[in-house]
Amino acid sequence: MTGLTSDLFWRTARADRAAFLVDTEAYFRALFDAFDKARRSIFILGWGFDPRTRLFPDGFDGPDDSDEVGRLLVNLACARPQLDVRLLIWKSALPISASQEFFPHKARKFFRDTPIKFILDDQVPFGACHHQKVVVVDDRVAFCGGGDIAVDRWDTPGHLDVDLRRIMPDHDYHAPRHEVMMAVDGEAAKALGDLCRERWALATGETMAPPPDAGGDPWPEHVPPHMIGPQIGIARTVPAWKGRAQAREIMDLALASIAKAKDLIYLENQYFTSPIIAEALAARLGEPDGPEVVMISTGKAPSWFDQLTMDRARGAMIWRLRAADVFGRFRAYWPATAGGSTIIVHSKVSIFDDAIARVGSANLNNRSGGFDTEVELSIVRDTAQDPETTGRQIAAFRDRLVGHFMGCTGDAVAKARAERGGLVGAIEVLNGKGRLKLIEPAPITRFGRLVEAFHLGDPSDVADAWRPGRRREKLYAQARALAQGLKPSSP
Repeated sequence: MTGLTSDLFWRTARADRAAFLVDTEAYFRALFDAFDKARRSIFILGWGFDPRTRLFPDGFDGPDDSDEVGRLLVNLACARPQLDVRLLIWKSALPISASQEFFPHKARKFFRDTPIKFILDDQVPFGACHHQKVVVVDDRVAFCGGGDIAVDRWDTPGHLDVDLRRIMPDHDYHAPRHEVMMAVDGEAAKALGDLCRERWALATGETMAPPPDAGGDPWPEHVPPHMIGPQIGIARTVPAWKGRAQAREIMDLALASIAKAKDLIYLENQYFTSPIIAEALAARLGEPDGPEVVMISTGKAPSWFDQLTMDRARGAMIWRLRAADVFGRFRAYWPATAGGSTIIVHSKVSIFDDAIARVGSANLNNRSGGFDTEVELSIVRDTAQDPETTGRQIAAFRDRLVGHFMGCTGDAVAKARAERGGLVGAIEVLNGKGRLKLIEPAPITRFGRLVEAFHLGDPSDVADAWRPGRRREKLYAQARALAQGLKPSSP
């Protein structure tokens, strides 16, 4: 792998095919196809799960429940006795569960007396969450990214102001939402199956063997692979807890990727509160010939808790990068619909030059670096394969993402980049309708300054979970080490 060593990853494995699924319409349709082809096993890891989630919403919440994912899984398991269906979903804290109508807790009742094995995973430190989002079918095809199977996730790349298909069980409509998943098969899918089985053993004490090979090809027929034969890197975050060693592969990979970028760092993320990531980016912005840094996030978090914690801290990080941006290469945007409504950005994507594309569950916050469980997939331009082709495919993925926020094609973004000498110039010329808007940090109140200073609600590991003073001291010591060109020490 170009410029990145294999020790930065938990596993590396070849995929026969890989595809980027932009927005949940594509993801849910791919899930339906893969589930329909399953012969031996379906394994779902998730932060949240609602069995009422419709995979093909039509704008009418009527008596037909055939496209509800819970009913679909039950019908498959009953019709195919050899099919083992397991769901391992975070046992969320009640305040969070209440915001989701007490799902996934209610899902236990939904699956009771069915062949489905449904377990709530509580094997994380108090205050942490199991945040990995993975689906594996027959150990032959797997999906990984930021998307949850829930009733308020479905949307299309059009992100329409009014879309009756965004209907929820209470007959209300949820806001436009942006998600990204990656689909892989081959050895990479088997490796994600191993990750699921490890997590199941930790949560239940039951050791599972891989499913017997049933043949067939559960790859969704309508999904064209964007890459053939890529090497896939799998990285995790695992907290140090109950004798388990901490895994910080995602944070280490992020820092290594930022350090190696030459021309462009593109980030899509729900949150941005990590001073370690901010300092690494600031160092690159301070270089005369360093890369552009373009970030896309939500204008304002949809929940009051995230507005209080994540938005306040994000403002401080953006001010830090603006101060470091002496050469005018940094932009932080939030996307809006054609009518001006906020698009919730829930994706977790990082793309560095045309060399590295990362899609996973991890946010750019402290929690995702060492406190919650996370997993992501990386495609790195591979000198052993066809680096030019891989580079073009990574660039096309990035340009497509940027373009869809402005209502234009990826080809238009690529052309504007070439003409304007970079992505910042391309956005400025294509963003005539103003659908990408600059993020302006909110005014900081006294309490907000306290939240931002001590990163309340955003611990970096188990040791500082309930010691915000220690958290502040450690985070900023690591940030200073980065500023001085030193590798930050592990917690």
